[in-house]
Amino acid sequence: MAITQAVCNTFKSEILGAVHDFDSGSGQVFKLALYSSAATLDANTTVYSSSNEVSNTGQYSAGGGVLTSQQVSLDGSVAIIDFADLSFTGVTLTARGALIYNTSASNKSVCVLDFGADKTATSGTFTIQFPAFTSAAAILRIA
Repeated sequence: MAITQAVCNTFKSEILGAVHDFDSGSGQVFKLALYSSAATLDANTTVYSSSNEVSNTGQYSAGGGVLTSQQVSLDGSVAIIDFADLSFTGVTLTARGALIYNTSASNKSVCVLDFGADKTATSGTFTIQFPAFTSAAAILRIA
């Protein structure tokens, strides 16, 4: 099993078909789900699945957490997206990666995040800290 960082292939065509709308006023809801190292997630992931998702613990439950404060911008010639950092409190979990997906569009996948190694929280807070909102670092960049 493996988690490979990628923008999901289906997402690439779905943005051209106006399936995903990241504008904060659009009403679409994007979530982030955490997965164990037993998961297989990559560019071919098409929809959210609970298979090998981390177990419910503390504030974390199946399906993950809602991403908020999304911003869309153009930095030079690169379109970029950002979200507020996401924290789950009171958790005991180990996650190897995550999936960002659109609950407003039949749970269609957006991108896979590979943490590079297992990340653990024990009776504490597990935080996903998004990178800088720039063309070189934003979590999702379209050039």
